[in-house]
Amino acid sequence: MADDLDEIVRRADPDRWLSSRFITDAAKRADVVAVYAFNQELARVAAGAREPMVAEIRLTWWREGLDDIMAGKPPRGHPVMEALAGAIRRNNLAVAPLEALADSSFDDLEPGRFADDAALERYLDATSGAIMALACAITGGVDAAELRPAAHAWGLVGLIRRRAAGVDRFPESWRQAEPAARARQALAAARAPIAALAVGVFPAVAHLALAGGYLGGREPSELEKRARLTWAALRGRV
Repeated sequence: MADDLDEIVRRADPDRWLSSRFITDAAKRADVVAVYAFNQELARVAAGAREPMVAEIRLTWWREGLDDIMAGKPPRGHPVMEALAGAIRRNNLAVAPLEALADSSFDDLEPGRFADDAALERYLDATSGAIMALACAITGGVDAAELRPAAHAWGLVGLIRRRAAGVDRFPESWRQAEPAARARQALAAARAPIAALAVGVFPAVAHLALAGGYLGGREPSELEKRARLTWAALRGRV
């Protein structure tokens, strides 16, 4: 089962997957992958939402499955749900980021522009912020509050890539070139708290080392990604 989830994340979220290779504890790496796989199952439903009502039913199944786990019930019979239940139990994961991540997937069913900066920031907190917080909790029991700029930077990178694919969710008030500039500002603010992380926690944020390439408007090759991530892990910096 662990190999299956690993393959799901490798194909759907290669940047976080590559970062997770630097988690030396195999059990913690598997638990981080379980969180990433949960995120991908939610994203897959939202991305394939030809019929929003059907997609909403499917997302509700995942949301209720999370509620079951948190209530101490046996996980629903799905490999991702079973792995997530184990990760929650072993790491005493907080419910809030998991609920935020699940709830945010409903917003992606009809991906219109965010009303304003506050709405955009709430979305970034509930998506990339929640995922990063969970990965940090698993790898070192770290409170990821100081890593909010890092999470926002990576979330903005994702939204910029989606805009290039034809889905623009940035508020109307943002100028055409502003998202990349704001992402760079967030990345700059993130570097100091990232540099202060323990070695074991760094893989939870290592993929930020790839942000510069994306913000430059190009897709790094896998070889370049591996080289950048290895160099970042050796230095403990992005």
